Amino acid sequence: MNKENYLKGRGAQQNTNNKFSEFSAETRDDFLEFCRIEGEEADNNKTQYIPIFPKTIVNKVTSPDVGMMYSMNPYQGCEHGCIYCYARNAHEFWGYSAGLDFERKILLKKEAPQLLEKKLKSKNWKPATIVLSGNTDCYQPVEKKFKITRGCLEVFLKYRHPVGIITKNALVLRDLDILKELAKDNLIAVNVSVTSLSEETRRILEPRTATIKKRLETIRVLSDNDIPVNAMLAPIIPGINSHEIMNLAKAVSENGASSFAFTVVRLNGAIGQIFTDWIKKALPDRAEKVLNQIQECHGGTLNDSRFGIRSRGEGKIATQIHDLVRLARHIYFKDKSFPSLNMTLFEQYKEGQMKLF
Repeated sequence: MNKENYLKGRGAQQNTNNKFSEFSAETRDDFLEFCRIEGEEADNNKTQYIPIFPKTIVNKVTSPDVGMMYSMNPYQGCEHGCIYCYARNAHEFWGYSAGLDFERKILLKKEAPQLLEKKLKSKNWKPATIVLSGNTDCYQPVEKKFKITRGCLEVFLKYRHPVGIITKNALVLRDLDILKELAKDNLIAVNVSVTSLSEETRRILEPRTATIKKRLETIRVLSDNDIPVNAMLAPIIPGINSHEIMNLAKAVSENGASSFAFTVVRLNGAIGQIFTDWIKKALPDRAEKVLNQIQECHGGTLNDSRFGIRSRGEGKIATQIHDLVRLARHIYFKDKSFPSLNMTLFEQYKEGQMKLF
């Protein structure tokens, strides 16, 4: 790693230009020299938390290969700073950069629980699993203070409505009391992301996430409390974590995961530029090799947007990844299955209380 030019504690190392903005910004050498002479910080690298006020919170997912029908995001932007995150591009719709802004300008939807309840009580709503979150992590560090995700889980429990969770933060265990109540009626499933067993890799790839040890412990605790866990071994990045597939599957299985899913990394939109800049600073000795292997999985580019193929990849390297995944499932998940959630209770609780007749 080139420590001299590396911004510690962040994934992205730059702010890319927003494709929707007519203006662009750059940090010039003369500005940096001015700051040095004046003893000022050119960039204080601090996180900002910005309240926003959306009118709705539940999103219908129209992409046919995502694996969910509805999602909701209590936060936009994510301080975890995962360098590969596809959600980075969404920050441009809010007027920010997909780079450092995504990690440092976190938008808060404090009214999310109330908006969720309004949606569930609407006349036309039929029960379908709503996933927290389809975009950014609902248990990123700011959740510890604002507890928006916990408020949403309380609403799901009140109406006995099925809910899924995707996270890579052990903070989910703070809400174990609610999760256990949901699990009694088969209303909850948790997806825990485990991308590597190497702490060195985790620190540079996902700088502000829970440690690998904590994530495996999280899977174990959830499983021990009869809360089904699917491990997200995603994304698989050739030359970075592709060699860990078997060991990752073994580790999550031994800690109680019922299943695992994976994707082959794709660097869509601004993420291609952000990832390329990052890897040349964080892993300069293998940067070109990794980038070339990613391109080999997507027809010579860093991104393939075709539904059904974009997250699976094509070519020899992608085939090797899929072969390892099949072998891992056969060895470590042969007698395991991930349950479907209960859709039958919601109508009885829709008015806020169990119907007696």
